[in-house]
Parts: sequence; structure tokens; C-alpha cells
Amino acid sequence: MLKFVKGYMENIEGVATYPMLSLLIFFVFFVLLFWWVFTASKDYIKEVSEIPLENNNQQNIEL
Repeated sequence: MLKFVKGYMENIEGVATYPMLSLLIFFVFFVLLFWWVFTASKDYIKEVSEIPLENNNQQNIEL
């Protein structure tokens, strides 16, 4: 099975660009994600981190 796939992929022109493109997209995504994490305001992070606790308290009050 692997020989069939490898032989088929070798016959496609420009197939080597797809792994490089996917690596580039992966790298850019995680660089942007790390940039956002380090530059996000502490107040926003605190507010978002408390959302599950607020929803849990509201559900307990309704019951």
C-alpha cells in the first residue's frame, strides 16, 4: 500500500510544495498564538478564566 501511495505521489508535479506550505501555516499559526498569549491583557485573561465559575454558580442558584 505504501509503495502505491509513494509511487503515485512521485508522479505529481509540485507535490513537494504541499509539505512546506503546511509547515509554514503551522509555524505562523503557533507564532501568532504565542504572540497573542504574551500580549493579552491580564484583566481580559482574568475575566475569561472566571467564566466557568460564574456559569456554575448560576446553575446552582437556578436549581
